[in-house]
Amino acid sequence: MEETDREAVATAVQRVAGMLQRPDQLDKVEQYRRREARKKASVEARLKAAIQSQLDGVRTGLSQLHNALNDVKDIQQSLGDVSKDWRQSINTIENLKDVKDAVVQHSQLAAAVENLKNIFSVPEIVRETQDLIEQGEFLQAHRKLMDLECSRDGLMYEQYRMDSKNTHDMTLIKLYFGDMEKLSEELGKQLWMVLQRSLVTVRRDPTLLVSVVRIIEREEKIDRRMLDRKKQTGFIPSGRPKKWKEKMFNILDRTVTTRIEGTQADTRESDKMWLVRHLEIIRKYVLDDLLVAKNLMVQCFPPHYDIFKKLLTMYHQALSNRMQELASEDLEANEIVSLLTWVLNTYTSAEMMGNLELAPEVDINTLQPLISQNVVSDLLDTYMSTLTSNIIAWLRKALETDKKDWIKETEPEADQDGFYQTTLPAIVFQMFEQNLQVAAQISEDLKTQVLLLCLQQMNSFLSRYKDEAQLYKEEHLRNRQHPHCYVQYMIAVINNCQTFKESIVSLKRKYLKNETDEGISMSQPSMDMILDTIAKDGCSSLLDEVFLDLEPHLSELMTKKWLMGSNAVDTICVTVEDYFNDFAKIKKPYKKKMTIEAHRRVVVEYIKAIMQKRISFKNAEERKEGAERMIKEAEQFRFLFRKLASGFGEDTDGHCDTIVAIAEVIKLTDPSLLYLEVSTLVSKYPDIRDDHIAALLTVRGDASRDMKQTIIETLEQGQTQINPNYVPIFKDITVPSLNVTKLLK
Repeated sequence: MEETDREAVATAVQRVAGMLQRPDQLDKVEQYRRREARKKASVEARLKAAIQSQLDGVRTGLSQLHNALNDVKDIQQSLGDVSKDWRQSINTIENLKDVKDAVVQHSQLAAAVENLKNIFSVPEIVRETQDLIEQGEFLQAHRKLMDLECSRDGLMYEQYRMDSKNTHDMTLIKLYFGDMEKLSEELGKQLWMVLQRSLVTVRRDPTLLVSVVRIIEREEKIDRRMLDRKKQTGFIPSGRPKKWKEKMFNILDRTVTTRIEGTQADTRESDKMWLVRHLEIIRKYVLDDLLVAKNLMVQCFPPHYDIFKKLLTMYHQALSNRMQELASEDLEANEIVSLLTWVLNTYTSAEMMGNLELAPEVDINTLQPLISQNVVSDLLDTYMSTLTSNIIAWLRKALETDKKDWIKETEPEADQDGFYQTTLPAIVFQMFEQNLQVAAQISEDLKTQVLLLCLQQMNSFLSRYKDEAQLYKEEHLRNRQHPHCYVQYMIAVINNCQTFKESIVSLKRKYLKNETDEGISMSQPSMDMILDTIAKDGCSSLLDEVFLDLEPHLSELMTKKWLMGSNAVDTICVTVEDYFNDFAKIKKPYKKKMTIEAHRRVVVEYIKAIMQKRISFKNAEERKEGAERMIKEAEQFRFLFRKLASGFGEDTDGHCDTIVAIAEVIKLTDPSLLYLEVSTLVSKYPDIRDDHIAALLTVRGDASRDMKQTIIETLEQGQTQINPNYVPIFKDITVPSLNVTKLLK
């Protein structure tokens, strides 16, 4: 209390200090005092009310406890009176034991008299029941069987009540009714046979199935009654409970399992489509059976049996067991696909469990998977492993087949646009397409995995394709007469590269939902690079063919014979045009690059001829004549390649301008302007080297050694700005150095 008082005082001090922080608040002290007094009075009033309420509750509780004490005393007195009466009646109960035994004996004799007629007629009833069973009159047979069982059970119960340890009389009754138990077993067998054929029976004779269900329901009621009596008396007749309802569902379950397993054909070893047929038969049988169960069997069973749901569960479990068995076998790749497609897609499709006629009783969203995810993963791993091996083998075989075509004596086939091609791209992508279509039937994830696998193997395949194309070129160079259609098949190889690029893009666009799937994107830099390399090497090898034939004519350039009027350039143009008539069967992207490269190589070879200093002009007349001839021949090249490049939209005249620029240096008549002309040439072609300038001045023939040195040194002092769009041309041109023989001369 002291601590509470201290806390209250401290709180009050804090509140007063808060109120009187400013001098002007002192005037309100009386107002604050009155307000606190009102609050205090209000709190005291509430406290008094609470205490009064508690006192009233205590008063009421004491009153109730007093009443309870009086009631307990009354009950105690009544129990004493009951105990006194009970002690006085013990002797009376003992005197009634003889009466009790007489009552039990009378009950037994009454039961015997009541069943006397049935007891004597047991053999006759057994025969009648047997006849009824054989005639298929199961309800009547069961009625008689129930009467016999009732008689036997009544006698046995009375005997049990009289003397439960008297096994002799019990055995005697059981033996007398022994044929009745055989009848029960025989009737049960007939019922199970009907249930095994229930899907057929319900179509032909639904009343027979109804009779079987009624008999089972009767037996269930008798079982329940006997079990209830056992709880009261401890007695239960022999053979009870029969549990025929439980047996019925076991029979149906075994029937479903047998029906699923019985659909497998015996021609498995010789029939590669055995699994497809097996699964299709299962699909048809299960769908038909469930439709019959929903439309007909449900009407033959009581609603609380929920027969359709139970049959659905049985079929699902039987299918699950069968699919697990199939999954554990050593299946081939196509069989794995068939199994997974059926399990993951067909089972829940409109062709089976998703059939509209089964709705709404069958909800495919609530069906458990037929096989576990682990088993599915194992099957997919096996499939991917097998598919990888198969794709590698197929690609290798396709390439070997294509290589055999390369050495044929006949030209390759052309597509609808006239471009040479081989069947390799079509074979490869048809194979990819088939596998992707199969994978798409199973799942989107597997489709993406197969696409990734195809692209990975395609990458490896293109590397082999590149190596084989290089070997093909090298083999041809050893003997240019073999193979006969080398140019045509090399064109087909180049065109195949474009076809491969287009097919890869098409394949991705068709089977790739978005570019983020499994790290696959629509772009394909690695494969495009390999394909471009193959095509570039192919184009280069074809141009090598051209320039091998041009070598004799190129060697005539810038010689005395050329100056006297050689037709070497005419021959070069005709030869190039002739080759490009064949090259017209190359697809546009690569043909365009090839035309540009051919133009460049012709100009480079022409400039090489200049730089090799095969001729040195003696006077201005020869220089003028040679320069004009060079300009004329540059125009010939320009006209030729404009013609070859028509439709490409590319301006490649710059190459020929190089020849014209060199010709202008040679044509110059005033040697004092030579430095200016050469510097202009260097500014246009910044990759030109000192040896190029020296060779060019040597061809002119009128520049002294000191002049050459002065021009070169002066040019070296200047800095040339290189245009970022400039394509070097002189870097590939070497200038032969003076050999010992020339030095001696």
